[in-house]
Amino acid sequence: MPITVNEQEKTIHLETDHTSYMMAVSEYGHLGHLYYGKRIKHVNPAEHFRFFEVPSPRPDLKREKARMLAIFPFEYPTGGTGDFRTPALQVRNEKGMSACELLYRDARVEFGKPKLPGLPSSFGDEQSVETLTVELEDPVLHLKVMLLYSVFVKEDIITRSVRICNEGKEGLTIERALSASMDLENRNFEVLGLFGDWARERHPERVKLHHGKQVISSLRGVSSPQEAPFIALLGEGTSQERGEVTAMNFVYSGNFVAVAERSASESVRLGMGIHPEGFSWQLLPGAEFVTPEVVMTYSSEGLDEMTHHFHDFYRNHLIRSRYLQEERPVLINNWEGTYFDFDETKLYEIARGASACGIEMFVMDDGWFGNRNDDEHGLGDWMVNEEKLKGGIRQLADRIRGLGMKFGIWVEPEMVNPDSDLYREHPDWAIAIPGREPSLFRSQLVLDISRKEVRDEIMDRILKVLHEVEADYVKWDMNRYLSDLGSFALTQERQGELSHRYVLGVYEMQERLVKELPNLLFENCSSGGARFDPGMLYYSPQIWTSDDTDAIERLKIQEGTALVYPLSTMGAHVSKVPNEQVGRICPIATRANVALAGSFGYELDITKMTAEEKEEIPKQIRMYHRFRKLTMEGDYYRIASWSAERPFDVWMIVSKDRKEALVTYVQVLGRPQTGAERIRLRGLDPDTGYHMETVSGKMLPSTSSLRYGDDLMNDGMLFPALGDFESLVLYLRAERAGV
Repeated sequence: MPITVNEQEKTIHLETDHTSYMMAVSEYGHLGHLYYGKRIKHVNPAEHFRFFEVPSPRPDLKREKARMLAIFPFEYPTGGTGDFRTPALQVRNEKGMSACELLYRDARVEFGKPKLPGLPSSFGDEQSVETLTVELEDPVLHLKVMLLYSVFVKEDIITRSVRICNEGKEGLTIERALSASMDLENRNFEVLGLFGDWARERHPERVKLHHGKQVISSLRGVSSPQEAPFIALLGEGTSQERGEVTAMNFVYSGNFVAVAERSASESVRLGMGIHPEGFSWQLLPGAEFVTPEVVMTYSSEGLDEMTHHFHDFYRNHLIRSRYLQEERPVLINNWEGTYFDFDETKLYEIARGASACGIEMFVMDDGWFGNRNDDEHGLGDWMVNEEKLKGGIRQLADRIRGLGMKFGIWVEPEMVNPDSDLYREHPDWAIAIPGREPSLFRSQLVLDISRKEVRDEIMDRILKVLHEVEADYVKWDMNRYLSDLGSFALTQERQGELSHRYVLGVYEMQERLVKELPNLLFENCSSGGARFDPGMLYYSPQIWTSDDTDAIERLKIQEGTALVYPLSTMGAHVSKVPNEQVGRICPIATRANVALAGSFGYELDITKMTAEEKEEIPKQIRMYHRFRKLTMEGDYYRIASWSAERPFDVWMIVSKDRKEALVTYVQVLGRPQTGAERIRLRGLDPDTGYHMETVSGKMLPSTSSLRYGDDLMNDGMLFPALGDFESLVLYLRAERAGV
């Protein structure tokens, strides 16, 4: 059984194929965390509770309760009663006093996994998942807190969320409600996070865990490109192949916090949830608040194993789209090719040229609606601009479908320009503080989609267009952060709920979209990758990874993203050169080889490409389709990360049965007087012979066509010294069927 509750011993044991997670109730009624790590049978709660370290302990701890609380390894800690470490829950009563103490009441197990109302969350049937509910109570506040744990055995994943219920007669205010917390003993940890900014999202960075708090967070209203909603504690010496990893990822698309706190007593508290700054929630008698889901995993075999846990889990238990399994069309997007300067003739010419090269879908980006000839006008006016598109979008879509292509469209439902008919009609629909001039970004304000009438009006307008053109694809963009937080619809006491209600509004709108258009290929985007998180993946099978389309810049961006998210979720395009963001000129082969590690497409004006470049496109599309299943479903291994000392980048994808593998090698910078690089591969069957085929670029002529897995993983193989920005792709397949 994945979940064992021993009521006699007051212990709880969660088990996956390779991990154990253990809790116990102390003699004083507090729920303590005992262990999360490699699968074991039993631990001694007394050694973890450490009551023997409290001076002059007494049976009721009246004299030294605060000292006990300060060192106790809480499973879900609260504030205000003596534990001065970071709390998971803070609650204020009607008198303005903040204190909470949770005591154990009950635990129960059910097969399957309940949904979280209004929130994206993982799913599974009764055979794949069991769910534990641990009921805690503060008898003074009459507050019931239910900790939810769902155990996914095969993927070595445990998910957590919390239901908070006011069973009293007085109103309460939640000021902090994390979704997960646990106290560990320090083992010389490092903290790993994903950091960056617009156009350089999710670069991995690891630092020593020092005393005090190390915080990864966002207060921008989105999960953000600056700090992603992921945190991992790494054991001493952890690498891709070996060492311990304890990781959390947040199924949420708004403000978040992840905290690793090392205390003076050498305990480590790891927690994740909605960011408490600026957040409050009025919990009236009888009301309930549900926190978003945290996904946790433990690996004893390094970062690669952690990656495989996350990838398998998101593919099997979070992404709902039919396109998770189905072939996705290779698209061309006109944005970097035309920006706002287009008409129906220009778009058709791009589509016709793309169709001739084998591209399968045309996506019309920003500029098709209202008075939208630049980014200062018309956003929010979701009516077709027939001065640009004479005859309307349907006529253009029909002409493009006549070429044998699918048709997609860009929208940005959450935003409005002050210079728009929508804003002039409903200025109170924008988020703003009365009397204060709101800050603009890209000449945009944010619509208050915490309000149902705003959500419904916007979605009615957009869905009317999408139904009219029978859109095959939608790219949903969101191009600014939330600031000047004020809602004309919320009372003074509820203004602290705005950011969370906003995110709930986004989820409701996207749920409506995928329900009304179930066959749609849906891609999320937020200034590139500002909302690349599991919450978005619940609605769309892919997310635009970054607005930076340069192949070399994409190496770090895609490395950090693939550390947690499946390759199938990363929108990755071949763009024009010189690159729009950095001005770099990369060979078209390298641009395609890097984009091959994601959901493949093009972002350019194909009518301006040379004949030689156009000849490469059909080959690249054939390569994408040939290896799509392997890339989308295989296990990802990070082999080498480029740096000044090691200026090449290598990754590989291995099929689940280890009969196929794809290795990509990118030479970021060439170096004089250096020979071939010996690279050790990973993930292969040591006893299997593999035939090797170079599908892009040139390998060394001395490379044998048949090599065994043990040879390739232990001795390695030579990759040629290439020039700046050159690359190659190598395909390995088992010697014979059935091997």
